[in-house]
Amino acid sequence: MLLSENNRLIYRYDAETLWIEAWGPNALRVRATKQAQMPGENWALQIDPVSTSPFTTVNDDEGILTNGTIKAVISARGKLMIYNAADGKLLLEEYTRNRKDPRDPKCSALKVEAREFCPIPGSSDYHLTVRFESLDRNEKVFGMGQYQQPYLDLKGLDLELAQRNSQASVPFAVSSRGYGFLWNNPGVGRAVFGKNITSFEAYSTQVMDYWVVAGDTPRDIVETYASVTGTVPMMPEYGLGFWQCKLRYQTQEELLEVAREYKRRNLPIDLIVIDFFHWPLQGDWKFDPVYWPDPDAMIRELREMNIELMVSIWPTVDKRSENYDEMLAKGFLIRTDRGIREFIRCV
Repeated sequence: MLLSENNRLIYRYDAETLWIEAWGPNALRVRATKQAQMPGENWALQIDPVSTSPFTTVNDDEGILTNGTIKAVISARGKLMIYNAADGKLLLEEYTRNRKDPRDPKCSALKVEAREFCPIPGSSDYHLTVRFESLDRNEKVFGMGQYQQPYLDLKGLDLELAQRNSQASVPFAVSSRGYGFLWNNPGVGRAVFGKNITSFEAYSTQVMDYWVVAGDTPRDIVETYASVTGTVPMMPEYGLGFWQCKLRYQTQEELLEVAREYKRRNLPIDLIVIDFFHWPLQGDWKFDPVYWPDPDAMIRELREMNIELMVSIWPTVDKRSENYDEMLAKGFLIRTDRGIREFIRCV
């Protein structure tokens, strides 16, 4: 069933509900779920996007939503295609290989779905896979955060969607075909920019949620992305200068002596970092008084030298720490489905 409601295209079939709606200038948000109601979280997207004037039409064959220079077309059988409304260029096409629509040139007996919700036994969540056609073998894809790999162009790569030490996943990609794509799902997953198929996975979720924008230049695309996800404040002047850090300063005097030596040699320095294990136990968010006897005096001396201090804070909590019992009682600790919690005993 296809319908238009409050400038939103809605498609329903069996257990699935899909929404397509304008979300910022020249941009669309696409959501789908098999829950009774569409989950309401906006995740990376602002709650109140810039107002636009989308135009929707629905007939027996398809539903169309146009928002500025982007247009979504969904067939009566549920296949979604997204175009640049200004020049008619096809930007994204869902990858389906099924027999639901014999008129589709890609009709096939393979039974591959574009939006695949695989139930997770014992959970109300799904393993979600979303697939798109790879429309252009010469397409270049940029973005997605920071990975330990040397490739600027991501086409052909398989990326883990997860945060790790020295890996920052920011699942927003800019395509040379003139669109930007945000995978708006905070769960662990995978992104594959293959030559034959592009896919995004969430290993445990209740909703498919992504945002796509059409733009003539990467600047236009990124500017719209910032307008719907939020802009960051300008870094303070000291944050743009030289940062001194090593693994690691073990005492207050060691750190101060390094800072003093910079000044003695007339070398520029704006910030110095105290890294891990400056605490008595993990979960004691304070300096160990044996090795850091007077943090206030240390900070004063650094500021007299025009040096700012950054302190690395870790989220791990030792059972012996002064905060463990309170955090356990208030439900602040990560829980397990079964068994006991893991904890680290580091002194």
